[in-house]
Amino acid sequence: MGITNIFLFIGGLGGTEVILILFAILLLFGAKRIPELAKGLGRGIREFKDATKEIKSDIENSVKDDSTTTK
Repeated sequence: MGITNIFLFIGGLGGTEVILILFAILLLFGAKRIPELAKGLGRGIREFKDATKEIKSDIENSVKDDSTTTK
């Protein structure tokens, strides 16, 4: 699901534009910094997913608790 969303977003860009964007990123950050940036981005995404799962489970638990107390 996530990969298809990325491809849909990139679908409006041509090959030349993608190559220019990647080249600009390489020039701005350098080859040594890109893996560090990707690692930090991955950690941030993982923390965000964990937080959303926790909130979702809290909401589901509160709904279950409310339904058992009203019966």
